[in-house]
Formats: sequence, C-alpha cells, structure tokens
Amino acid sequence: MNRRAILLGMMLGGMATAPTPGDIGSCGKPPEELRNVELFFRAMDALDCAACQRCGLTTKSCTRACEGEPGLEPAFPEGCVPLVHDGEVCLRRLQVDDCEQYKLYMADEDGEAVPLTSRPRPTECQFCPER
Repeated sequence: MNRRAILLGMMLGGMATAPTPGDIGSCGKPPEELRNVELFFRAMDALDCAACQRCGLTTKSCTRACEGEPGLEPAFPEGCVPLVHDGEVCLRRLQVDDCEQYKLYMADEDGEAVPLTSRPRPTECQFCPER
C-alpha cells in the first residue's frame, strides 16, 4: 500500500468519525464549519489520484492530483463557508463515482491540467455555486 493511500485513509477516517449535525448524540451542538481547508483539498486530491490510477487515466490533471499540485493554495470562494458535513458528503460521493464520471472530472482543458478548484465536480461538491 502506498503512502498516499495510507494518508488518505487517515484523513477520511478522522473526518468520518466526527459527529455531524443530525447524528445521534449531536443534539444541541452547533454546525461545525469546515475550517481545515488544506486537509479537505488534500483528501480530494488523494481521491482523484486513486481514481486516476484505478481507471487508467493519464491526463495532466491526474498527474497534478497525484503530485499534490505544488504551490497551490486551495480555498473556497470568498464568503463561502461550507460545513464539515458538506465536506464529508462531497468526499463520500467522489469515493463512489465511476471511471466515466472521473474521465469528466480529470479531463485536461486545451491540453493543460485543470487546477483542483476549477475541475468539474458533482453537485455534492459545489458548496457555494455562483448565482
């Protein structure tokens, strides 16, 4: 098992074990904002990389995901503050997407890699859509 897969498992395990609004035992707790943006985007990169390897995708976007996109400072749009539960739902959706979906997510644009925050994503990962 490679180091990236172990790191992904640890990140997802930590996020999945946290109580979320609506879970039994969370009554009276306020919703928790997704503050660890870097951890969330690293988990998303790791899922993208694993899907690229599983599906045999060789795009530049896949290469960037597997290399961790050095120099990228991922962030949500200004004023966008998703909840931890939103992030968990997004990551779970990416885990179950098939290779056909991942071909769309990881396609290059004009022969160049698409930055992590600009890649197409399922609606579960579109936290603050532009209106």
